[in-house]
Amino acid sequence: MSQALPLITRQGDRIAIVSGLRTPFARQATAYHGVLAVDLGKMVVGEMLARSEIPPEVIEQLVFGQVVQMPAAPNIAREIVLGTGMNVHTDAYSVSRACATSFQAVANVAESLMAGTIRAGIAGGADSSSVLPIGVSKKLARTLVDANKARTLGQKLKLFSRLRLRDLMPVPPAVAEYSTGLRMGDTAEQMAKTYGITREQQDALANRSHLLAAQAWAAGKLNDEVMTAYAPPYRNPLEQDNNIRANSTLADYAKLRPAFDRQHGTVTAANSTPLTDGAAAVILMTESRAKELGLTPLGYLRSYAFTAIDVWQDMLLGPAWSTPLALDRAGLTFADLTLIDMHEAFAAQTLANIQCLASDNFAREVLGRSQATGEVEESKFNVLGGSIAYGHPFAATGARMITQTLHELRRRGGGFGLVTACAAGGLGAAMVLEAE
Repeated sequence: MSQALPLITRQGDRIAIVSGLRTPFARQATAYHGVLAVDLGKMVVGEMLARSEIPPEVIEQLVFGQVVQMPAAPNIAREIVLGTGMNVHTDAYSVSRACATSFQAVANVAESLMAGTIRAGIAGGADSSSVLPIGVSKKLARTLVDANKARTLGQKLKLFSRLRLRDLMPVPPAVAEYSTGLRMGDTAEQMAKTYGITREQQDALANRSHLLAAQAWAAGKLNDEVMTAYAPPYRNPLEQDNNIRANSTLADYAKLRPAFDRQHGTVTAANSTPLTDGAAAVILMTESRAKELGLTPLGYLRSYAFTAIDVWQDMLLGPAWSTPLALDRAGLTFADLTLIDMHEAFAAQTLANIQCLASDNFAREVLGRSQATGEVEESKFNVLGGSIAYGHPFAATGARMITQTLHELRRRGGGFGLVTACAAGGLGAAMVLEAE
């Protein structure tokens, strides 16, 4: 068991999160069709700095992530610094941890704060599923390299003559695990079968997510944390997420056919997250730096944990693995939490993690712990809806969850919040937040 070590700097400061903002999230090929992820990142960071009125020179580091990377801009973080009027000397680098990428960005900035190398930084992520790095076949790629080395036209023509029509076809980004060939939906189907999760349970969770997200927007709870986005041709601003189904019913969900296991499956497009475009970011600084600047923090980062498990079976159990570690490091128990926000990659994955968190058997036989992490109370869980409703721009989801949870904790008078996610490659992430 990990020792309780709530995060503080060498000077005894807590890690403060003073601001958070995101773009509205949009389904693939809708509002942000043709907009690069780097431009979404510039959009949100520029607006967040303007709203916070923090002088750009205060920010000493920017760590950003992009899962579906564009070869033309391999370091999205540095491009954001250069494209938003920030100090040109601001340190900037990019990270990737699949669906937990902005969790990693936050952790990296926090570690710089704890090490004392910076006093303020920005962390976040952006992704576009509408602007994709479409590749070429391996044979064509090799031929192009060889042709570049060829000295004569005849040598070049000889190389290209070996190609077949199929070699010229574009190759879209893979949607499967590189190491196993399994799609995320295949893993969700595994988990549904392993843990006995029915189609009806999955549809009910998805419907709940959409209804709660719609209610959150209707109540104005998200207005301060979501900017209005203007994308070319700048005629129709996007003010809210466009994936949320406010009027759906369980009967609507029941009409859909399985998306992955067509014959025996229960995972559908409606009880899964859609491909999404968007960006999100947060500003972190030491507690004393926030006081110097007259800023009231949204809250504090108390602890975090990252885990990794095997990728062949039920690999999306990251929350069940990382949550107890983060709680140990925070010096808290599951019962101490006011809110729990779990990334909903799939309803099946979410329900499987909830089941494992409450299982003494899972705790003893899999985690080597004496007892279950705890029962998830519905009144604390994804109270504003989750990723199934909002959508999931891979690198942006963690920052969305952090900002959303801190605002909701403050509305409830403070307390502790858990944000946790699974990620490709069998990875998991969990963070414990505190608000006053």
